[in-house]
Order: sequence, then C-alpha cells, then structure tokens
Amino acid sequence: MKNIEIGPIETSNIGLGLMRIADKSDDEIRSLVGAAREAGINFFDHADIYGSHLHECEERFASALQLSSSEREEVTIQTKAGIVKNEGYYDFSYHYLVGEVEDSLRALGTDYIDILLLHRPDALVEPEEVARAFNDLAASGKVRYFGASNHTPCQIELLKHTVDQPLVVNQVQLSIAHCPMIAQGVASNMMHDQSTDRDGGLIEYARLSGITLQAWSPFQSGTGHLFDAEWLPGLNAVMDRVAAEYQVSPEAIATAWITRHPANIQVILGSTSPDRVRAAAAGSELRLTRAQWYELFRSAGHVVP
Repeated sequence: MKNIEIGPIETSNIGLGLMRIADKSDDEIRSLVGAAREAGINFFDHADIYGSHLHECEERFASALQLSSSEREEVTIQTKAGIVKNEGYYDFSYHYLVGEVEDSLRALGTDYIDILLLHRPDALVEPEEVARAFNDLAASGKVRYFGASNHTPCQIELLKHTVDQPLVVNQVQLSIAHCPMIAQGVASNMMHDQSTDRDGGLIEYARLSGITLQAWSPFQSGTGHLFDAEWLPGLNAVMDRVAAEYQVSPEAIATAWITRHPANIQVILGSTSPDRVRAAAAGSELRLTRAQWYELFRSAGHVVP
C-alpha cells in the first residue's frame, strides 16, 4: 500500500468510507475494516450525517471495533460536519460545528478526531465563526487537522483568509467517468462542453496549495455505476483488458486511474464488500502507463483534442 502525506499525517493513499455500515452487524463491520487493514488501509472516513440518524455510522464503527488506545493511534479517523440532516440547509456557525464535533467524539469513542472537514459549502458562511470553532477545537486537542469537502478554490481562499489552521484536504467526487476537474483542462480552449470551467481550476489549485484531494464515489459517475457494461461498454472493455494485463480486477484499474495522477489524490472507497475493498486496494501502487491512462479516459467518453 502506497502512503501519502496529508499535511503532516502519513497515511494510506486509499481510505475506507463508512457511510453505508448502519445496517451491518458488528461481525460484518469487523470483517470490512479487517479486510481494509490487511490490505494496508489505515484511513477511515466518517460524517455526522451518515446513517438513519445523526452519528449512527460513527457509533456502529466504534461499538463494533472497540479500538484500544494503541489501535486508535494506528489509524487516521476523519469526520465531517456542516450539513443539517434532513433539514435542507447547511450550518457553519461556531455552536453548530463545535456541538457536532463533541457528538462525533462521543459516538466514535475517541478523545480526538484526526481531520475534520466542512461537509458542503455553506452559502451563509461567516469565516470568523469557522475560525473561532477551529481555534477552540485545535486548542483543546479535540481536532488535529482541518479541511473541506466539495469546495471551490475561491471558497477555500475565503476560509483561509480568516482561519489560522492550514486546510489540508478537499474531498470531491471523482472517477474515470466523472472527472470534470481533469477533463476541462484537457479540452481547454476548445468549443466543446468539456472545456467549460466548472470548478475554478480545482485540481491545479490543490497542487499549488498543498491540499490533498480525496476522491469520493470513485466507482460512480453522475448517472450510474462504473462497472455497468451496458451503460459504459467501451470503458468496461478497456478496464477488463488492462486488468487482465496486470492480473488484477477492474476495481484496481479504476483505483489506479486516480492514484496515477501526480496530484497524489487519495481514493475513498464506499464499498461494504470486503472482497471489493481488497480488489480496489491492489490499485494503490499500480502505475498505469500514460497510454493506458489516456485510453481509459477516452473510453469513458472524454475528448482528447
């Protein structure tokens, strides 16, 4: 398993997302996490809203694993706050963020969260409120590092103007079939829909700013599953062929397509299948050739002028 640096944290370049474990038994959760750990994954991604009620998936993770203090130190736990569950709005106010972190700490059964992300941009954000929350959470040792999710470069710059702590992560949707942040740059200056800038140069901004991008839904696109051969026959044919060349699964190839990018993007797996987690983990250190990377890109329907 290849490691990357997220700020000062050295961790696996593949993480396991736990948003779908609420209805799993303790044994199933232990099997899933055990498969990830055996594959070298030591990064676990949560959010306060995951589950049927607030903090449910955090609670299920903690109750199933019962991590000792030494086991806790061996893993990186990330969670998110800012979406007000089932209410249709976001809240980056001081009291909301601090309150959600306190509840996440209790749910996770831990004294600290390694990384806290602002889940989606709050249009009514007051950066001073965020800064005060981050300052208190950092000073108390309850949160070690901070970041954002689904934020544009300008939204991050607005936060950075006031927040004292470095923002080390931006978690965004990314897969071979859903990669506008990459596809736009390839088709720049072309009279084509792909050339439309939708995120303000997000991937280049992250590389220039030392921010780690995390790819959520790495096996999905905007309208379907990556491995749906009826929907993406060309991509699946190429993934199957390249997978056979490396003697790995298509999941490993879809993972390797992301990890091949020089931005050192971390892949956040959302699967609850131990076998799929193991299969995807094989893509951690698999370095596709440029020709393979671009062939996969083209076969997903993207234009290479």
